[in-house]
Amino acid sequence: MNNPLTDDSAPKKRPSVLARLRANFLTGLVVIAPIGLTFWLIWAVVGWVDAFVLPLVPNRFRPEQYIGINLRGVGVIFFLIFTIIIGYLAKGLIGRSLLRFAEGLVDRMPVVRSVYNGLKQIAETVFAQTETSFDKACLVEYPRRGIWSIAFISTTARGEIDETIPVGDRKLSVFLPTTPNPTSGFLLFVPESDVIELDMTVEDAAKLVISAGLVYPNRKDPTQPADALPRAAE
Repeated sequence: MNNPLTDDSAPKKRPSVLARLRANFLTGLVVIAPIGLTFWLIWAVVGWVDAFVLPLVPNRFRPEQYIGINLRGVGVIFFLIFTIIIGYLAKGLIGRSLLRFAEGLVDRMPVVRSVYNGLKQIAETVFAQTETSFDKACLVEYPRRGIWSIAFISTTARGEIDETIPVGDRKLSVFLPTTPNPTSGFLLFVPESDVIELDMTVEDAAKLVISAGLVYPNRKDPTQPADALPRAAE
């Protein structure tokens, strides 16, 4: 005699209409939320730039004076044109001379000098057109032995840092980001023998850090790099 409690042939209880609607709503939210937030953020940034730039633009250059419509994004266009012109002038001899003169004046102001130099270093790091970037993603034991953290290899330690650390092995400068904000973290100088390089790209490792371990490079097989399966298929 079949036990109704253990009989697999017994019909399964179908989810209620409310449960199905809830599941569909959550699925739709997962699809819509990233798209909506992205467009909202772009719209908000464009509006902020317009509000800052347009008051500085003479009325005769504003398109709403001729078409009667306040177009969003006009301030961004003026900002891009102005920035390109400033960048072009700064590359010339006169522009470089004026820039050195202005920076010389700023260096004589105690508080302003510190603020300007800090902001300049941040801007050069973020916007400079150089090939300087993190070389590889890696694993290091942090904050203690037996606990591994994702980090990024930047360069080889040089100068006083390399000479002072009492380790015969080559030392690497490693940036260990925090979750979920990878722009903050710790600069570590680690012996190369204590660093495990990863096959995943720096971008994939950053996604893993930002998502707190929820987004792996290869969703089909997290044990393999993101491009492992396409190569195997070939």
